[in-house]
This record gives sequence, C-alpha cells and structure tokens, in this order.
Amino acid sequence: MARRHTALGQSLLKSGDNIWLDALSENTLTALAILQFDVISGMKHARRAIDLAQESGAAAILRAAYANLGNLHYLKGDYRAAEELLQQSYKLLSPSGEHANGSLDSLARTHLAQGAWEEANSLLERIEANISTPTGRLLYSSRYALLTRVELLMKQQQWVEALTRAEELLTIARQLGDRSLEALTYARCAEAAAVMSGAKASIGFLNMLATLLRGDNSPSHIAHYEMAIGASLLATAAGPTVDGHNLSRAASIYSTLGCAAELVSPSKPVPAALTLGPISNAQQFQSFASLLMHASRPEVTATSLVSVLQHANCVVSARAVARDADDREELLAAWGAVTAPADVRTFIVGVARGRNIELQLQPLPDIESHAAVNSAGFVITAGQELERARLEREERLTLWPIDELPAEDDDSVVAGKMREVMLYARKVAPTNVTVLITGESGTGKEVLARAVHRYSQRSKKPFVPFNCTAVPRELLESHLFGFKRGAFTGADRDNPGLIRAAKDGTLFLDEVGELGLDLQPKLLRFLESGEINPLGETVPFCVTVRIVAATNANLKKLVQEGRFREDLYYRLNVIPLELPPLRERREEIPPLAQHFALKWSHELGKGRIRVADDLMEHLVVYPWPGNIRQLSNELNRMVATAETDATLTLDHLPKAMREETEQLRRRERGLELNVPLTDSLDHAVATLEREMIKLALSQNDGKVEAAAKALGISRKGLYLKRQRLGL
Repeated sequence: MARRHTALGQSLLKSGDNIWLDALSENTLTALAILQFDVISGMKHARRAIDLAQESGAAAILRAAYANLGNLHYLKGDYRAAEELLQQSYKLLSPSGEHANGSLDSLARTHLAQGAWEEANSLLERIEANISTPTGRLLYSSRYALLTRVELLMKQQQWVEALTRAEELLTIARQLGDRSLEALTYARCAEAAAVMSGAKASIGFLNMLATLLRGDNSPSHIAHYEMAIGASLLATAAGPTVDGHNLSRAASIYSTLGCAAELVSPSKPVPAALTLGPISNAQQFQSFASLLMHASRPEVTATSLVSVLQHANCVVSARAVARDADDREELLAAWGAVTAPADVRTFIVGVARGRNIELQLQPLPDIESHAAVNSAGFVITAGQELERARLEREERLTLWPIDELPAEDDDSVVAGKMREVMLYARKVAPTNVTVLITGESGTGKEVLARAVHRYSQRSKKPFVPFNCTAVPRELLESHLFGFKRGAFTGADRDNPGLIRAAKDGTLFLDEVGELGLDLQPKLLRFLESGEINPLGETVPFCVTVRIVAATNANLKKLVQEGRFREDLYYRLNVIPLELPPLRERREEIPPLAQHFALKWSHELGKGRIRVADDLMEHLVVYPWPGNIRQLSNELNRMVATAETDATLTLDHLPKAMREETEQLRRRERGLELNVPLTDSLDHAVATLEREMIKLALSQNDGKVEAAAKALGISRKGLYLKRQRLGL
C-alpha cells in the first residue's frame, strides 16, 4: 500500500516539476526498501534522494536520506561507509530529539557489529539521556535503541538483564502494534533463554515468533526466524560443530537480499563453515514451508530451491540466475556443474527489479529425479498462485478501502463525513454544554451521542439513553423526573427517574421533538437551573447531568407551528451536530458494509464473510431510506443465508433492491461508471475522478466552490485536479 500510494504521488508530479516532492518520494521508497530488505533498490533510491534534496535545499530530507543510505551500507556490512553517512546525518540535526536518537542508534549498531562495545554503550547512554518523558520511550528510535541495548547485553553475557529488558520491549511492541519489533525481540528472547536454561527454554519464544509470521511475506522476518532457531541450537552446542541447516537457510536469505550485517548471533560467533549433516525429515519440512513463505520474492525462492534440491540428491546441477532485458544474467546461487546442456530445464520463478528470475536444473537420469524436478515446478507455480491471490486481495481492498476502524465500544465505522462530525464531537465533548444532534432515523445519532460521552470528562459516569416516544406522553414526566411513593395511584415505592439515574453523567434524550408542550417548561427549567421536582416532592433536587438531545424532526418548523417552545429550542441547540442521511455519505457505505459483514459473520458463526465488488457497487447506489440501520439489517439477512467464509455477491441481494439500483443508474445520468478491474490503478482513478468532477460541476451550475464542497475537497484541490485531468 505504501508503494502504491507513493507511485500515485509520483504520477501526480509528472504534470509539473517539484524537486522537493521528488526528493521526498525517493526517500520514502528508500525507507520502504529498508523495511523490505531490498538493498539494491534502496541504494538507487537513496542516492537519488540525496541528489534531489541537495538540489532543492531540503535539509530535513537530506538528513533522512543520509541516514537511510547509512542504514543500507550497514545492512551490506560496509560499516565504515555507514558510520560516515550516519555522522553526516547527525550533524544536520539538533543534538536531541527522535531523529537524533535514530542516527545515534544506527551508529551504535555499527559499533556493535564491529565489536566496539564501549562505543556502542556510550551512544546508547546518550539516547537514554535524551528520553525525558514516559511517552518518549514509545517513539520509534527509542524503542529500537532498547533492542540494540538488549543485543549489547547479550554480547556482554548479561543474560538476566538482557531477558528482562527484552520482556519490557515486548510489552511496548504489543502496545503499539509493532509486529516487526515484536518478532525481532522474540528472536533475541529465544536465544537468551537457550543460553540460560537450555534449548527447550527457547521453544515458547520461537512458537510466538512463528505465530507472528503467519500471513507475513517478509523474507527478513523469515530469516530472523531461521536465525533464531539456529542461534538457539548454536548457543547450547557442546562442541565446535552444530546442525547448521537453519543457519544456512538464514545465510542464504541474507545473501540473496544483499545483507551481511544480519548474520550475527549475540551469544557466540557463527562458524565460518557450517556443518551440514544429512537433512532430517523435520528439516525437509521446514525447507518446504520456507519456500511457500517466500512467494513475494522470487529471487529468494529460486536460491532456496537450489539449496533444497542440492540436499535432495536429484540434480546434477542447479542454478538460480537473474536475466535482464538485454539477456545479461547474474548468478544468484549455484550447485554442481552442467554436464549435458540439452538436459537442463528452465523454470521462470518471477520478476524482481525488472529482471526475470530463472531456475536452471539438470536432473539425474532416473525417473524419481525427473519427478522431483517436476515437483519443483509445481512448487514454483503454487507460490506464484499464492502471490497472485495476495495481490488480488490487496487490489480489492484498495477498490473498497477499509482504513477506518470501528470506534471503541460501539457499532460504528468512523469514515467520510462521519469522521468529520466525530472529530468535531471530540472537540466539544470536554465542555459541559448541551448538544443537539439532528438527522434522519438510523443515521447513527446514538452512536454520536455515546462518542460525546466517551470523549468527555464524564466517561466513567453513567450514559443513560431514553427515547421520548418509548412511553406514553402522560408517563414521560414520571420517567424523567421521578416520583415519590404515594404521589399517585400505583406509586408504591420511590422512583429516582432517569435524570437522577444519569447523575454526573450524560442523559441522551432521543426524539426530543416528541415532548409535549406541558412537559417542555419543566425540561427548560432543569436545563437552566439544574433543579428537578419529582412528583410528590415539595423540595427540589439539584442534579448535575449533561443533556445530549437528538431528533429526526425539523425543530425550527415545529417552533413556527407552535408545537415546540422557542426558548427550549435555543437552550438545546447550543452545539448543533447534523448527521446527513446515508445517501449523502456514500463514501461510508463500503467500509460500513464490510464492517457489518464481518460483525454478523462473527456473531452468527459464519467465519469471515466479505462483500464482492459487484454487490458493493449496488450497495453504494441504493438510496437506503432506513440509513445505517437498514444497511446493517440487510447485511445481517445476507450473512444469515450465506455459507461459512463465503463472499456475498449480487445473488444475495433481494431482487427488488437490485432492480431499484439498476433503474437509478439508468435514470440518473452520470451516476454509473464502469471501470474494468483489470485496468491499471492510475487510469481507473483518473477516469473516476474525471467523471465525478464533471458531474459535480454540472449539478452545481459550474460553481467551483459548490462543486468542491459536494466532492468533499478544497477549492484549491479541485483546481489542481482539473489542471491535471485537463478539465
């Protein structure tokens, strides 16, 4: 997703030069390459980022680009160059702060890799001195500096303290959702535990690390896992030899990625020549699993297959090569020598950095060996299918993005216009003024009221919802204000009422427009004085309650008709919050639909049910007179009739709804737009933007301000889009 958005940004720059933004995008691609351990691409982007930053005079980008290039040299094992670049980066910074700590930590790692422990410790102490607040420990550079500290302690054989600090780091990683840091820390914990208590003590940490890797296609994380297993075995090895198959796989991955610095065990040096005995069934199974996990990086898949086939004793030779458009090849890995070129079979594993990655195999002459080579082809095909499925899944999520999560403790999705309203609600929530929420039934008024309560200082006190139409009008007063025992026939005990039940909290009055004229003065008095007079009581009570009211009626019109008191209207309408109907918030329908599909599939025990693109198109067009409540109910019905883990399609949509959406498309010219899913993303986005802008301008009589507002963008944003699209 990061690469996709960066490419979109770069495509926008084609219409006009902007060196600063070019530098920023190249540095972003450098950072992404580092995270993906793509050293070769990272070097190219980093050098271009430095050139552009120097040309534009962008000091912040230049500092970051120097640091990123230094980190890439560190990964290559070129520590002298890494140190020089990191020092250059540090000189462009203030001596404290997150970025300074990041450069200091990278410098500490270069010293640690070279065995200069005192220098590394000195830099880590400077980082500690720069962390002045508890939240400072959570910053990216600070928490990764703590990982460097753990590795230094392991080098110094201070195992107990190393494990203690590592467990502290695990807590931080889980709190922040930093899965990469959590994986790295589990790897170090496994090795430390093995040294302290034997190989069995590391099993729990290794299993947690393996759980994190499920669904993770990062070769670097897989290499860390292999390294953790190998290092744990190495830490407890009695003699100079150790079963090095895991370490060998880790070394192969690091070598293919162009990394040298990562093949380091904090507990003891990795032998220069690993002992590789007969490969066991368990090791064969690990090798096969590793192959499937490398589906996104064909160069790693190819080199891994060379190693697997070498130990399978079924080939005369195996070569992994990268071939460019000019038919020049680079040897990535090789075993054996070709004796009969005519017998060599070539498999295309994939494409990496514009080059075809090939696996060239010469099998032994027997049937089993040829069958094994055929199996290698099957594995390659399976990996390609897995990667294609992953990319298609990401493509679907991009077409209907679900980047907004449900708000805590309620059943909402905060996206689009709802997000704007929610942000405003968060601003006014800390105050104690009355809030009036207006909107059609089912638009989410109670969700918004609960958010106002949750973000206020009353969040730990009661939230009491009450629908003014839920009880007969003659009983409303006793429900709200309470009554004393004996106040009327049937009053056999005291009732505090809803207002007192919400003491120090929030009372949500839904459909407040339905209050009768006889009760409105009493509510007005309470709002003005904070006093209530329960039925049968002679002395008023003072109650501190915040009122959040809601209505689907037009209160201004009710005031004009004499059905609602004007003074009460102004007393309630201190902070108005308006929720538009769902048909005016169509950008929220995709995330809401996916949210409700997952919600109901979980509650009904249907696994993980998702919404197909063709169905989503109809859901977006449908007018939803019942708003979000209707959408939720419709998804509930569809999920209830679907199979477990199915994808909801147009077949699940009621025929009447389908016909209505098709009629709307035909009737409202411009609202239907077909974009082939096989089209390029840039072209599809440009087509959609062009048609939406033309429609908005047409519907608003060419008024740019109104069209921009309808599109949910600024006037300047609309101007720039029209320039880019030639409108």
